[in-house]
Amino acid sequence: MENHKQHPTRCRLMLFLLFLIAGSTAFAQQKYVGRYDVYTGFADLNTPALGLNQTGFHTQAGINMRRWYSLGLDYSVSSGSEVLKPDLLPTALQQQLMPIIIQYMQAGVIPPTYQLTVPANVFTQSFAVGPQLAYRHFSRATLYLRPSLGAFRLAATPRPADPVAAVIAQALVPSGHKVDWTGFYGVGGGAELKITRHLGLMSQLDIVYNHPFNDILANGTWTERYSIGPLFHFGRNVGAAVK
Repeated sequence: MENHKQHPTRCRLMLFLLFLIAGSTAFAQQKYVGRYDVYTGFADLNTPALGLNQTGFHTQAGINMRRWYSLGLDYSVSSGSEVLKPDLLPTALQQQLMPIIIQYMQAGVIPPTYQLTVPANVFTQSFAVGPQLAYRHFSRATLYLRPSLGAFRLAATPRPADPVAAVIAQALVPSGHKVDWTGFYGVGGGAELKITRHLGLMSQLDIVYNHPFNDILANGTWTERYSIGPLFHFGRNVGAAVK
């Protein structure tokens, strides 16, 4: 669990450092803004309330309509594991499960101090489309800001570690595998440090609200996605720098 808590801190620190580097570059506007951008990189998806941290791959493709405005597609895929606990469930569902646990306690199958946990493997895909604003006042850096609107597709597979957890997992997920689509909204952005005319290093952070598996999980939650990787620019120049 401690590693899950540390990931967001490291991500925010790395993003801050890149912004700091970007802000220290020369105050001269960029002469070339390619018509098309393509990004690919490492992704870290973290949902602290669920103790869920996933790592994977993130890619984007965009078209610059103006120097300061673009439209694009966003996709990421990641995997990890979480531990489902009773306090994450709706009250009514907790009340349904308690008699099962009490029954096993009375039968001596589990001790009175037993704490129910159901580990699960989770595979997540994110899909988003929309606008992005760019601030190109620096010659070697670009700052980005965007709304984060889209959907998650999550696939969870319980991996119970004891007989009681296996019974509970069977009750919650009879098929042994559960898939859910859920929308998300929030804000995102990042900074690009330009290396050459057509290549830059991009660091990004998105923070979104979502409520996956709302028939099992009681509350919605915030998810952070950090990613870093190369950003490629190509195509005609969308416009000369403003003097």
